[in-house]
Amino acid sequence: MIHACRKRVMAKRFEDLEAWQLADELRREVYELTATGSASKDFKFCNQIRDAASSACRNISEGFGRFRPAPFAQFMEYSIASTMETQDALKDGVERGHWTIEKSSRARSLAARCLQVSRPLMLYLKRKASEGDS
Repeated sequence: MIHACRKRVMAKRFEDLEAWQLADELRREVYELTATGSASKDFKFCNQIRDAASSACRNISEGFGRFRPAPFAQFMEYSIASTMETQDALKDGVERGHWTIEKSSRARSLAARCLQVSRPLMLYLKRKASEGDS
């Protein structure tokens, strides 16, 4: 039962992981962006970007709950993909006129930071799995 974060520090809860914390912050920012204005009326778009942002958090917590590096690494891949989907939807929101680049800058920065933290964690977990800790 190894749960390691980026610096190989033991984490007792998924909420302790920096990757989850950033993904959660991104999720809250996306919900705030889509709560008002034209995005709130574009139901399909609103649901899709919210689901992508929420999926990043859910996958980190589910992977953590698998209690083994190999499955956790797989769920980190899903989380990274969901974060990238969120990045694309943030750009799409600008193109659709739901918000400006400036208004979405915090969300875009959070997504980038989330990826910077999640990738090394995923690689660490893959390395641990290949060493036989799966």
